[in-house]
Amino acid sequence: MADIFDAYALADAWDEMFERPGEVRTAYEPVLAALQPIEPSELRFRADQMARAFTDRGVTYAFAGEERPWPLDLVPRILDALEWDLIQRGVSQRVRALEAYLADAYGPARAFEDGVVPWRLLLHSPHFHRAAHGVEPPGGVRIHVAGIDLVRDEAGDFRVLEDNVRVPSGVSYVIENRRAMTRIFPSLFAEQHVLPVDGYAQRLLAALRAAAPDGTQDPRVVVLTPGPSNAAYFEHALLARLMGVQLVEGHDLVCRGNRVWMRTTRGEVPVHVVYRRLDDDFLDPLHFRPDSVIGCPGIMSAALAGHVTLANAVGNGIADDKLLYTYVPDLIRYYLSEEPILPNVESFRPDEPGQLEAVLDQIDQLVVKPVDGAGGQGIVIGPKADAKTLEKTRKAVIADPRGFIAQRPVALSTSPTLAGERMAPRHIDLRPFAVNDGNDVWVLPGGLTRVALQEGNLIVNSSQGGGSKDTWVLAEGPAEPPAPAVEGESGLPEVAPRQLGPDGTPTVVQEGAQQQ
Repeated sequence: MADIFDAYALADAWDEMFERPGEVRTAYEPVLAALQPIEPSELRFRADQMARAFTDRGVTYAFAGEERPWPLDLVPRILDALEWDLIQRGVSQRVRALEAYLADAYGPARAFEDGVVPWRLLLHSPHFHRAAHGVEPPGGVRIHVAGIDLVRDEAGDFRVLEDNVRVPSGVSYVIENRRAMTRIFPSLFAEQHVLPVDGYAQRLLAALRAAAPDGTQDPRVVVLTPGPSNAAYFEHALLARLMGVQLVEGHDLVCRGNRVWMRTTRGEVPVHVVYRRLDDDFLDPLHFRPDSVIGCPGIMSAALAGHVTLANAVGNGIADDKLLYTYVPDLIRYYLSEEPILPNVESFRPDEPGQLEAVLDQIDQLVVKPVDGAGGQGIVIGPKADAKTLEKTRKAVIADPRGFIAQRPVALSTSPTLAGERMAPRHIDLRPFAVNDGNDVWVLPGGLTRVALQEGNLIVNSSQGGGSKDTWVLAEGPAEPPAPAVEGESGLPEVAPRQLGPDGTPTVVQEGAQQQ
C-alpha cells in the first residue's frame, strides 16, 4: 500500500474505500493505483494549488467571517451503478411524495382528514403561507429543485437525513468539483466510467421553461438573487451563466398589473419564470416581511394571478420541516401506495404524548435538532455534549416540544481524506440534487459529498468548517472522455507535477492549462 495510506486506521464506521485494513473495495482500485505513485507532499502541493485556483476564480465560501477557497478533497467518493440506481429511485420517490403532500396541504387536506399527519403539524408551522392555498402551479410542480441529504449507516445502508425543498444550494460546487478533478487526475476519467454532471444547467432550464404560465410562447427565465453579499452568490451567478439567463436582484424587477417586468437598457421586458434564491420571508414586502429590501413588491400577487411562476414555490417550507420528515415514510405509502426505498434515521417526536419523556430520559444518547435549523446550527449530539449543553437542551425541548426532533446517532460512513500530508478517515454525507419538470424527476448523477474535516466530527456543513469531495457515479459501458472546458471557464491546471528548476526549487509543469 502507498505510504500515504500506511497510517490509515479505519474508524468505527463503514469505510467507503476499504472493506477492511489493506483491502480496497473494487470500485476504488483505480483510484488507489493512481494515488500510490504520488508522494504525500506532492498530493498536498496539488491540493494547495487547486485551492489557489479556486480563490482566483471566486469559488469560495464564508466561514467564521472569513472568505475561504472551497475545500475540495482530492480523493473522490465513488458509487457503483447498483448503488446509484437505489439512490436515484429513492430520491425520486421522496420528491414525488413531498409534491403530493404540498398539493394536499394547500388544497383538499386529505392526509390530515384521514389522520396520516396531525393538523398541528401544518397549522403550527411558520412556513405555512395562506397566500399559497388553492394555487395550482403549472404542471402541478412546486418542487422544481430538491436536495435530499443521505447518509450511509454502520451497516452500509443509505438513509435519508433530511429534505431540502425550499432553496437547496450546493450544486455549483458539484460542477466545480468535477471540473477541478478532471484537470488534476485526467487519466482516471479516461479509465473510469464516470457519469457526467455538466448537463445539470440544461435540465434545470428545461424544467423552469416547462413551468411557465399556460399560454406562454417563449418563456423568459431569470435567477433572482439577494445580491453579492449572499454566501451562495457564486452559485446564483454560475447557474444563470450556464443557463444563459439573466441574474437579477429585486430592484431589477417591477410589478405592474399583476405581471412582472425586468428593467433593461432597452426598456422593460416581461418575465415568466423566476428561479428565486431567497427565502419566502424576503421575497415580497407586500405579503411577507415589510422591511425586506431585497425582494420585489407585488411579485406574489403576480404569481397568485397566474402570470409568473416562482420556483421553488412559496410555502414549500412545510415539506422540509424536520418534524414532517418523521412522517414522510407514511406519506409515501399514503400518496404513492409504495414502500419507502430509502428509510429514515430512527427518530422521535417530542410533541407526541410519551415521546417527550423518552427523549428527556435518554437525551445524552440522542441527536437533538431544531425542526427549522439549517447549516448544522443548533444540533446537539448527546454522546459528545457536556452536562451544561445537555441541560440547556433539555430545558429548550421542554419549553417547545414542537420545535425539536431527536434521532438515534448514526456513525456516518468515512472516506480517506487528506489531512496535512497523510490520509485519515473523515465522516461524509451526500446531497443528491433532483430536478422536476412535471413529467419526470431527474436526479443529477452524483451530488455533493460533504466532509467533516475535523477528526470525529459528524457535522459536515461548510458553514461549520466542512469540506467536499467529487462524487463519481460509475456506469457500465465504455468510459466517456470528460467534457472539454468552455473557453474562459477553466483556471485549474491539468496534472501539475513538480520538477526541480535550475535553482533546485520545485517548479510546476502545466501542459495544456486553460484560463477560467
